[in-house]
Amino acid sequence: MGVGMIGIGKCVPEHVLTNADLEQRLDTSDEWIRTRTGIQERRIAGDDMDTSDMAYRAAKEAIRDSGVSPEEIGLIIVATVTPDRPFPSVATQLQERLGATNAAAMDISAACAGFMYGTATAMQFIESGTYEHILVVGVEKLSKITDWEDRNTAVLFGDGAGAAVIGKVPEGKGILAFELGADGSGGKHLYQDEYLIMNGREVFKFAVRQMGESALAVLEKAGLTKEDADYLIPHQANIRIMESARERLGLPPEKMSRRIHKYGNTSSASIPIALCDEVEAGNVKDGDVIVLVGFGGGLTWGALAIRWGK
Repeated sequence: MGVGMIGIGKCVPEHVLTNADLEQRLDTSDEWIRTRTGIQERRIAGDDMDTSDMAYRAAKEAIRDSGVSPEEIGLIIVATVTPDRPFPSVATQLQERLGATNAAAMDISAACAGFMYGTATAMQFIESGTYEHILVVGVEKLSKITDWEDRNTAVLFGDGAGAAVIGKVPEGKGILAFELGADGSGGKHLYQDEYLIMNGREVFKFAVRQMGESALAVLEKAGLTKEDADYLIPHQANIRIMESARERLGLPPEKMSRRIHKYGNTSSASIPIALCDEVEAGNVKDGDVIVLVGFGGGLTWGALAIRWGK
């Protein structure tokens, strides 16, 4: 048997903040934002919706899609850098709200690579026989740590959640390999003080190099080549960074997920949200080899090679 995603779900807030809206409050323009980032709009959670609320909605959808009950979840892993509060964790709040009475629960912090870190961790617990079903959630309310007066960062970020139930899948399907990494010396380029602070030029250079390298490395670990990849779901941070990873894999444009225009950068939530959208659109099909790859503050990075199906 393999280990893979047996259920997926997402939550994006209803409120849409467009580039035109930002033009009214910042010295920026729709054209500038679109040409440099690919973003047209982003979703922003209101005061009545915190990180745990979005995580709960995405988790409920993933559990329903998986066909397992909350009581069958053995562990909940939430990847986030924007918890409701330092503690209790978002994961323990989810455990109570979902009725997952048999689950252990913990949060992890790996920024935009968090969903890959969480999924790779879940895989180990299932392969070892410790747990049978694990819920992994990537969720962020970045709007609460964004300086809305800083035009360099305010245009980039949005809120949302994506979730997956990890469990046993037929042999040959599921997670074929993972790649995780970190470079703490680059932490000074992307961090939170009162607000999120980013050295855009340095992060861009790091991401263009690392996204492509990680995508190729995870395929090699899986015993595959770039010709075997059917679809790429990169972290939705910047369209130019995403395109560089696609070109390294030699994939045509239609074989890469582009959801950044709708949601902006949602950090740990961006890859699972995009995955949900692409499965729903029929772009990811049973038996496809897909590559998920992302990078984030830390600096961290992670990639998964998956043969889709359950």
